[in-house]
Amino acid sequence: MKMWSGRFRRPLDPAFEKWQRSFDFDCRLLECELEASAAHARALRQAGVLSAEELESVLHGLEQIGEHAADSAEFIDDSEAEDVHHFVEKQLVALIGDAGFKLHSGRSRNEQIAADLRLYVRAGCDEISEAISNCISVFLDRAEQAGQAPMPAYTHMQRAEPVLVAHWLLAYIEMFFRDRDRLADCRRRGNLCPLGSAAVAGSTLPLNRELMAGELGFDSQTANSIDATSDRDFVLEFVNALSLLALHLSRWAEEMLLFSSQEYSFLQLPEAYSTGSSAMPQKMNGDLLELTRAKAGRVIGDATALMITTKGLPLAYNKDLQETQEPLFHATETAVLLLPLVTGWMSAVEFNFERMQKAAATGHMNAFAAATYLTRKGVPFRIAHEQVGKAVRLAFDNQCELQDLALEQLRDIDNHFNQDFYDFVKLENVLAIHDVSGGTAPVQVREALSTARKKLGSVQEESHAHA
Repeated sequence: MKMWSGRFRRPLDPAFEKWQRSFDFDCRLLECELEASAAHARALRQAGVLSAEELESVLHGLEQIGEHAADSAEFIDDSEAEDVHHFVEKQLVALIGDAGFKLHSGRSRNEQIAADLRLYVRAGCDEISEAISNCISVFLDRAEQAGQAPMPAYTHMQRAEPVLVAHWLLAYIEMFFRDRDRLADCRRRGNLCPLGSAAVAGSTLPLNRELMAGELGFDSQTANSIDATSDRDFVLEFVNALSLLALHLSRWAEEMLLFSSQEYSFLQLPEAYSTGSSAMPQKMNGDLLELTRAKAGRVIGDATALMITTKGLPLAYNKDLQETQEPLFHATETAVLLLPLVTGWMSAVEFNFERMQKAAATGHMNAFAAATYLTRKGVPFRIAHEQVGKAVRLAFDNQCELQDLALEQLRDIDNHFNQDFYDFVKLENVLAIHDVSGGTAPVQVREALSTARKKLGSVQEESHAHA
């Protein structure tokens, strides 16, 4: 029996009926649907719609549906169920009889899907936040293990200045903390209960909305039934947050692919996360990294699809909103599967610190430090910049580094150069002079690592409080 067939005299076109079904994908919401239905049943009991015996029967039936679904994938292979709501009603009636039909009293599928999706997004926020925390933890481990190992930092894809490897890894850690913060904010804003909103105008039964919200772990109730049944902002916000996470992972993957190439040789691809070539025996390909880049495009596409689907919808519920589910599921499942793989990759990768250090010590990357040297001698920075530029050009002509120029050559450019210049532009001193909060000086990086470790502990404690 359809949930709406009474008004119709003719059956649906079979092709249309199959085409418009959503159970093939919204079956993912079964656990959420059962949880929300149990809360609604308790509210119906309080409103006098269900007897104590009927409530017990409904709750037991819902529990049995969950157990059957967990035990057998074939249980949810239902070609007749229109959606997850229809499936649960069918199964409940089959288990407990006509009392199962009473469960739909005072509610609508419009509010049911809104509640299910909020529960799904909340669970996604929690699971993905935990996965991000695990990823951050491994990045921190690798940063701490790197100690004071240096590497080149790049701007415009050209070597710019030396930094600590730990400082470079901390840049990704900052991105991931922001991703985690966005999910926490999304969770807070979306953690409202729409049950009691019915189809559009609110339930016609005196349901205790506060009771339902509390049982489901929501912070409060939605304030307007029209908005509650048509709102998908929490889905858009969540998937947009995931698109930024995917973007950050894609940037990371791109850099790791570059740095693993023979031209850089800053790191060795982990064999457990790489594949070979069917034609070239010597090849090792960074497939995890390449797929990470590609997956980002699809998640960003999910976010775009959601925006386009909802941009022209009038209030309140429209069937178009069914199309917001698959992008949500895809983006969520992509993040859930990808993050542990990235974490494993980062645990296994081998850095070539010797190669990194050599690259950090060549290519005139101490030029900014040389200009700083002159400014500390009283030379205005703009002039210092010009004079060091001349020195770099001379070093290029002589095919040497700045510190390899003779003092007489330097003094011909600017008489503020003295013997102490050569110590000033040594690699360890070039790193140390960036001694500001957020800089790459070893003392600052040690403090940043400690701060990040404490922040990670704090957010993990907060997550466990939600669990």
